[in-house]
Amino acid sequence: MLIKGAAVQIGGADKLADGDAVERLRFQTGDEALFECVFRFTDAAVFVRHVFAPFSIISSVTCRLADIEKNGGKAASFTVNVGKIDEVKKLIAFAVETYGTLDVLVNNAGVMDGFEPVGEISDEKWDRIFDINTKGVMAAMREAIPIFREKGAGNIMNIASTGGENGAHAGVAYGASKHAVVGMTKNTGFMYAEEGIRCNAIAPGAVSTNIGTSMTNISEFGMARCGKTHALSPRTGGASEIAQAALFLASSDSSFVNGVVLTVDGGWTASF
Repeated sequence: MLIKGAAVQIGGADKLADGDAVERLRFQTGDEALFECVFRFTDAAVFVRHVFAPFSIISSVTCRLADIEKNGGKAASFTVNVGKIDEVKKLIAFAVETYGTLDVLVNNAGVMDGFEPVGEISDEKWDRIFDINTKGVMAAMREAIPIFREKGAGNIMNIASTGGENGAHAGVAYGASKHAVVGMTKNTGFMYAEEGIRCNAIAPGAVSTNIGTSMTNISEFGMARCGKTHALSPRTGGASEIAQAALFLASSDSSFVNGVVLTVDGGWTASF
C-alpha cells in the first residue's frame, strides 16, 4: 500500500489506542516502510510525513513525535477542541503551514453518551456530543475541501460507528451523531467524486479504546436495552485491526472506493 510523501491529519489521534499502547500504521511498498501514523487518545491532531524507519512503541505523543524526527521523519502535534469551529480552522491552517498542503484528513475524535434514550437525554449532553462527533467532522471537512479542490486530489476518512448504522449500540445522542457522520460521508463522496476527492468512513464495532472514559450518568434502562445486542458481538476488536482498515482507505489501493462505510466489527452486525 503506497502513501508516499503525504501530509496526513488525524483528529483525535489516539482514540484508536488500546489502553496505554500506541498502535502504528505502517505504509509500505514492498519491504520499505514509507510512512507511519500515530494513534493516541486525545483530541490532538498528529501530522506525520516522510517516515522511513520503524520506531519503538512508546506511550507519549511528545516522545513519539521526537522519535519520528530522530528517524528522519517530520511530525507535529496541535491540540484543539474539535467542538469549536475556530479551533478546527486553526488546525487545518497549521497542517498547511507545517507541510505546505494536506493530502489525507482523518476525523477520529469522538465522545460517547451514557446510553440515554430520547426520554432521558439532556440538552447539554446532546449539544456536546454533536459539537464533537458531528459539527467537528463537518468543520474539518469544510476546511479541507478547498485545499483538495485546488490540487484536484484529496482523501477524507471519517471514523463513524456501527452505532451510526443501527439504533441498538448506544444512546440516542451518540447514535444520531454517528448517523449524521455516515450521511456526510456519503454526500461528500458523491459531491466531489469528479474532482479527485474521496470520502469514506469506518464503522468500528466493539473495540478496546478509551472512549468509555467520556461516559457520564449512564442510563440503566438504556444500558440494559443495548446490552441485548452487545451480547451478540463475537469479540472485542483491537486498535490495530481498525488501523489496518484505515490504512487501506488511506492508500492508493482503495482508489475506486468512495462514499463507502466500511464496517469493521468481526461480524457483529451480520446477526441483525
